[in-house]
Amino acid sequence: MKTATIPALRVEPELRHSAEDILYKGETLSSFVIESLRQGIKNRQLKQDFINKGLVSRDQAKADNEYYDAKEVLIELKSLLDHG
Repeated sequence: MKTATIPALRVEPELRHSAEDILYKGETLSSFVIESLRQGIKNRQLKQDFINKGLVSRDQAKADNEYYDAKEVLIELKSLLDHG
C-alpha cells in the first residue's frame, strides 16, 4: 500500500518539548503523533456512532410513542448494579 503524508505542523516550542518529555523509551515523536492521530480519529468515530444511535433511538421513540421516565430507568439500572 502506498503511503501518504500529513502536513507538517508548526507548534510552539513548549508544546514540542512537552511532547518529547512524555515519550516512552524508544518512542519517536513521529510515532507518538501517528498514534495520537489514530486515537483522535477513533474517538471521533465512536462519538459520531453514539450520537447516531441516540438519534435513531429518539426517532424510534417518536414513531412508537413509547417513552420511559428517566427516574424509573435510573432506579432499574441501580437495581441491576446492586444485584449484578
